[in-house]
Amino acid sequence: MPPLTLPRQHARTARFKLGVPRDFTISPDGARVVFLRSSAGDDPVNRLWTLTVATGEERLLVDPGTPSGATLPEAERARRERTRERASGIVAYATDAAVTKAVYALDGELHTVDLLTGAITPLGATGSDPRLDSSGRHVAHVSDGALHVDGRPLLTPDGPEVTWGLPEHVAAESMARHRGHWWSPDGTRLLVARVDNAGVSRWHLSDPADPGRPPRTMAYPAAGTANADVTLWLTTPAGERTEVIWDRSAFEYVAAVSWTGQGLLVLVQSRDQRTTRVLEADPETGATTVLREDTDDAWLELVPGTPARTAGAELVWTVDRDDTRRLMVGDDLVTPPGLQVLRILAVDGDTVLAQCCDEPTERHLYTYSRADGLVRITSEPGLHTGTRGGGVTLVLTRTLEEHGVRVTVTGGRAATRITSNGAVPVLRPKVELVSLGKRELRGAIMFPAGHVPGSRRLPVLLSPYAGPGGALVLRGLDDFAVSQWFADQGFAVLVVDGRGTPGRGPAWERAVHLDKLSAALEDQADALHAAAGRFPDLDLGRVAIRGWSYGGYLAAAAVLRHPDVFHAAVAGAPVTDARLYDTHWQERFLGHPGEHPEAYDRSSIIADAPALRRPLMLVHGLADDNVFAAHTLRLSAALLAAGRPHTVLPLPGVSHMTAQEEVAENLLLLELDFLRRNLPQHDLDSRGTGSSPR
Repeated sequence: MPPLTLPRQHARTARFKLGVPRDFTISPDGARVVFLRSSAGDDPVNRLWTLTVATGEERLLVDPGTPSGATLPEAERARRERTRERASGIVAYATDAAVTKAVYALDGELHTVDLLTGAITPLGATGSDPRLDSSGRHVAHVSDGALHVDGRPLLTPDGPEVTWGLPEHVAAESMARHRGHWWSPDGTRLLVARVDNAGVSRWHLSDPADPGRPPRTMAYPAAGTANADVTLWLTTPAGERTEVIWDRSAFEYVAAVSWTGQGLLVLVQSRDQRTTRVLEADPETGATTVLREDTDDAWLELVPGTPARTAGAELVWTVDRDDTRRLMVGDDLVTPPGLQVLRILAVDGDTVLAQCCDEPTERHLYTYSRADGLVRITSEPGLHTGTRGGGVTLVLTRTLEEHGVRVTVTGGRAATRITSNGAVPVLRPKVELVSLGKRELRGAIMFPAGHVPGSRRLPVLLSPYAGPGGALVLRGLDDFAVSQWFADQGFAVLVVDGRGTPGRGPAWERAVHLDKLSAALEDQADALHAAAGRFPDLDLGRVAIRGWSYGGYLAAAAVLRHPDVFHAAVAGAPVTDARLYDTHWQERFLGHPGEHPEAYDRSSIIADAPALRRPLMLVHGLADDNVFAAHTLRLSAALLAAGRPHTVLPLPGVSHMTAQEEVAENLLLLELDFLRRNLPQHDLDSRGTGSSPR
């Protein structure tokens, strides 16, 4: 057999995520940890495991074997597409309060498993998002838009576009709220979201490669159009229903729900996202009380894990003060200026576990309690996340010094490890983290293996994401495997996080308010020139840029608006028309298009088509229901109308991130071929200037 190449391995391992333990639940006594893991780095089938903390013994509870290939319920299929789920087998589960029983779906069929004995019970029902009540006696799940309890329909659609118990599109895609029903702590009732999509515009996804197949229709609320009508209802297992009441005309977004023994909290947000309210709902009457209200002139970021409450009923929240996102417990700010709170990972009794950073390339864990104050519990430079329960803390660690993920469980004895079966890349990235330019932009640079400084000038390949959705310049070795592969093909590869990316404070994030392109493009160009000043081997006469999603948008914009700097681009799934993206995400940054049309014009690139004079390759999955292929097709049509040559690579059957191994591998090879053919091959003088013919 031929040797395994990095493109093939990267595709086969789902970007080195398969085989890595995930989705941890710690029992309230801290004795056991339940988790999912597949058997190898190229095995997509997740199995359910448990760890005994005291002994470190791992035990397999549920082995799905080979997936049957059964058709998934529509809601589950949509959830997997939204979350870019590449695994199969058991991809999600839920437990009772004591963590002695779990429920899961396998090929849509529901089962429970006794977490102490391993006994599995088929429930004889199909559906998605099954949830146990606190006692473990009752199961709620969704099937055909209806909420079922113990196998019988409890809340059924009362209109053709109504669903019960599921999140609407923008909640799942933009708010990180992936569920739509919650059991009360005592198991006597449920809180259920009713979603009515009747007023939402309909978009259609067809497969041009299969003209006999009818298009899939979905409710998609594009910027400036109507959202789904979302209400919350309290219901008993007998079907007695009470609506939760708040000012829905002013606060149409349901951003988060937290229902613990300390009360029922609902976070709602205004359409312009400048105001949020934390509401406490009465489980008997549905009446709500405002616990706090926050406002901002641009937008308020939704912080995962908030709102929450400690065992002492203190509100766990974040506020933006001193250009810092700070943790608030009760009425007190408990983290200092300069330490950015990114998410709340767990609340264990009166102890809060938070992920924070004071250096944008790292992520660290802190606990806070009234008894112990603020305590940093990770120190090794790297990326740390995890969870906590029963006095036990589980930490996942990635660094630049070693491949893979370390999973450590601590509490009451020596640390215990959970085995990771993740694959080790066939190459080892050699990454240098740098701080570039006047804004100290965080960057990562990679050279070909064995490159001797001063031996030759290298074409430069920028490979950013650089958008509000996430940072790339982080201390995780395997995340740079593809960049190192491109470097080994003869490039100096530069990855840069500019303004708008998370981890550097509210002002940095909001630098893209009403203009998602100008600052981001300026930062990429500034970082490139600063890097060339530090590394003379970078050839500024041969500069390419590649990216996907926001990164693809940035890549296309780079050659359209700055052809003097960028000489070729590969743009994957780019958002070319800002008006063709969803309400919650796009209006957060650009406002309502009816109020700020100029912001949408500035942030769209179709009108720039006549300016193209550099090679541009557009790549798009035709089944993409996040960034629709219309973005690429409209830009291509504008380029054609302007007589500007360009390349379009359509990917039939591919959604936003391709799951097909052969497609993912060959796409990297085709990108490389395009860049090699379209970058100038001549050497420039020592100043890196000169003509750059196509």
